[in-house]
Amino acid sequence: MFKKIIMLALFVHVLTAQATDTAGANRVVRDDQPSGPAYTRKSAPQLQSAFAMIYDEQDQRPIYSKNADHVVPIASITKLMTAMVVLDAKLPMDEPISISAEDRDHLKGTKSRMRNGMTVTRDELMKLALMASENRAAAALARTYPGGTPVLLAMMNAKARELGMNSTQFFDPTGLRSTNVSTAQDLVKMVMAAQNYPDIQRYSTSHSHTVQVDDRRSLRFSNTNPLVKNSKWEIGLSKTGYISEAGRCLVMQATITDRPVVIVLLDSWGKLTRVGDAVRIKNWMEKSASGPVRRVSHSVR
Repeated sequence: MFKKIIMLALFVHVLTAQATDTAGANRVVRDDQPSGPAYTRKSAPQLQSAFAMIYDEQDQRPIYSKNADHVVPIASITKLMTAMVVLDAKLPMDEPISISAEDRDHLKGTKSRMRNGMTVTRDELMKLALMASENRAAAALARTYPGGTPVLLAMMNAKARELGMNSTQFFDPTGLRSTNVSTAQDLVKMVMAAQNYPDIQRYSTSHSHTVQVDDRRSLRFSNTNPLVKNSKWEIGLSKTGYISEAGRCLVMQATITDRPVVIVLLDSWGKLTRVGDAVRIKNWMEKSASGPVRRVSHSVR
C-alpha cells in the first residue's frame, strides 16, 4: 500500500515539475476584486506585508485579507509541509542522522553551523528545521526519507492537493527555490493542518535548542521568530521564511483576545516589518474587541 502511495505521489510530482518557474510573473498578477469575506470592527490595520490573511478559527472565516489569492514564493514556510510529511511516515525520531555534503545549500550558498559529519537525531533535525529554520536540517530530513528527496517532494505536493492547496507547488524541502509557491489563503490551510501535529506546535515555538556536538562542544540555536519569547503573546505555532524573491515571511497560529487566529504575512521587505505587522494585528484586534462590524479586504494598489 505504501509503495502504491509513493508511486501515485511520484506521478503527481512529475506533473507538478513540468510547470515552469512562473513565480516572478505570478507576483504581479492583478486582482482588484475583494479577495473574500472579511470583517473588522474598526479601521483595518495598515500592514506593510504585500500579501496577508488573518483567519478567525472560531468563526471559520477571514477577518482581514490583502492580495490573499496571489501566487508568490514562500521561502522557509515550506518547512511546515516538510515536517508534516516526515511525521506522516512515522519514522523513528530517535534515529541518528549525520549531515552530509548533499545537505549543503548549493543553490544560494546560505551558511550553516551544521557541519558535515555532525550527527543528531531525526527529532533534533525537525526541531532545528522548524525553530531555527536550519536548511541543512530540512535537507537531511528529506534525504533520509524513504525513497529520498524526490519521494518526499512528491508526497509534499500530494498532501497539498489533499488539503485543497490548489495554488501551491513544492520543488525543494527547504524553501530555497523560488519555485516553491503558494497563496496566503492556501497557507492558512497548511497552518491549520500543521496544528494537528503536537511536535510541530512544540518545536516551532521553542525558544532555543542546544545540540551536543561532542564531549566538549555544543551549539545553541534560537527561534527565528522573536515573538515566541514575548510573554504578551500566546503563540501555538510559528514559522518564518526568507529568500530575496519572497521577502520576509511569517505564519503563526495565535490566540488574541481569546480568539484563535491564523496569521499569514508574505513579502515583507524590511527586517522587522513582519514582526511589526504581527504587532499591528494584535493591537488592532485588541482595540476592536467591541463595536460594529463591516467588511474589509485589500487588493493590489
